[in-house]
Amino acid sequence: METMQINVLEYLENIVMKVPDKIAYTDELSEATFQEVYDNSRKIGTFLGEQGHYKEPIVVFMGKHPSTIMTFYGVIYSGCFYVPLDEEMPRHRIELIFESLKPKAVICDKDTIKLLDSYNYKGRAYLYDDIIKSKVNDSILASIREKQIDTDPIYIVFTSGSTGVPKGVVACHRSVIDYIENLSEVLRINENTVFGNQTPLYVDACLKELYPTLKYGATTHIIPKSLFMFPLKLVEYLNEKKINTVCWVVSALTMISAFGTFEKAVPEYLETVAFGSEVFPIKQFNLWRKYLPQARFINLYGPTECTGMSCYYQVDRDFELDDVIPIGRPFKNTEIILLNDEDEEPIIGDVGEICIRGTSLTLGYYNNFDKTDEVFVQNPLNKVYPELIYRTGDLGKYNDKGELVFVSRKDNQIKHMGHRIELGEIEVVANMHPDIKYAACIFDNIKKKIILYYVGDITKADIASFLKEKLPRYMVPNMIENLDSMPLTPNGKINRVLLKEKYSRGI
Repeated sequence: METMQINVLEYLENIVMKVPDKIAYTDELSEATFQEVYDNSRKIGTFLGEQGHYKEPIVVFMGKHPSTIMTFYGVIYSGCFYVPLDEEMPRHRIELIFESLKPKAVICDKDTIKLLDSYNYKGRAYLYDDIIKSKVNDSILASIREKQIDTDPIYIVFTSGSTGVPKGVVACHRSVIDYIENLSEVLRINENTVFGNQTPLYVDACLKELYPTLKYGATTHIIPKSLFMFPLKLVEYLNEKKINTVCWVVSALTMISAFGTFEKAVPEYLETVAFGSEVFPIKQFNLWRKYLPQARFINLYGPTECTGMSCYYQVDRDFELDDVIPIGRPFKNTEIILLNDEDEEPIIGDVGEICIRGTSLTLGYYNNFDKTDEVFVQNPLNKVYPELIYRTGDLGKYNDKGELVFVSRKDNQIKHMGHRIELGEIEVVANMHPDIKYAACIFDNIKKKIILYYVGDITKADIASFLKEKLPRYMVPNMIENLDSMPLTPNGKINRVLLKEKYSRGI
């Protein structure tokens, strides 16, 4: 009889018996087999246990390579929870995270340890290369494991937060296992899956590759970041490594399609293309489908607060240029509830806030009960026993096929000239123009102006007349600005905060 899995490390312990010598994680400089992942993470777990660390945040301040992933698992072996940081994060943000966590220990690599002093960090610093010289102590690891339960935290990842103050989302074994089981089924992961990882290791998006690799004995290639500046080299890399599965942010995919790369090279091994974080402009999406007719395309949606992704839609039909690809339906064991301003379910076709119920909910924000209580709330549809839902701050509606469609962020909905407008709708129309590669809107609340930023070879006047044809007068931007490149957040979303700063500085 199979026992219920309660610890994410069981994925590693099962797979190392089956394929010890297979490559689990690799980048251009190093690689790690499942046996090495198992051995090194147990050494790290032993070391931290011997140093007396237990049930506390351990910062993993390392570059993006296989040893970082092994360190994550090592921290979990010690009964602690890992907090990934990377030097590419803004300095101010790292300082705020240290302040919020007050960690007793940081694990570094030989590059990042030199930077640690500049962050005014006073705790202990360990070097990865030293720790993995430790010997495994089975009895320490066994006594930690005996006490671990599935609601114990395993990581904290920091979201940017609309206020600019990062909030640390705490996820546990149970929510991650629930996510990995459901995501793997949707993406049809198996032992032949070869992932091409694009997302940073300090956001929850990398869970899509990290844990399914352990579950199935798949392989993850950590793609060099520099390749995302050179679309043709990137496609050649995907072919050279025979990568068949990608879970990328939309901006990484559109960078390939928008610059005519497919006319020179096509990722010929790709079978599964999952995407999320932003609305995929249909014009770009259609290019992907045209050049990869056999691939499965899956739109994913979900907040960090619910352990990664909560909804999926496998594209099964054609879309018009002004359509939006649905986010579809929730994963198994997750329920989506739409709530209107009166906390009631809206009628089909009306917009409501997307709220999420289920095991996938994380534990909340680290050391921040007030913010946790604002968004992890009692389900207003349930008046008889305590039941938490997460209020995402995203707006959605059901289309006539019963599929969930993402409309916009709540804070992207504006009141202009007496009308309620979704800025996302203006972006969809702008992205329809054949010469536009990216488009994003912001709103000046004081002067009541809509500002459109775009990347592409087209004059502002031509865009203005294009938009006037397609949009009602009250939705036409009051200002249009051309950019050489669209600013993106580290996890690949359009950086609207930066666009607002640009606007306020008059750039």
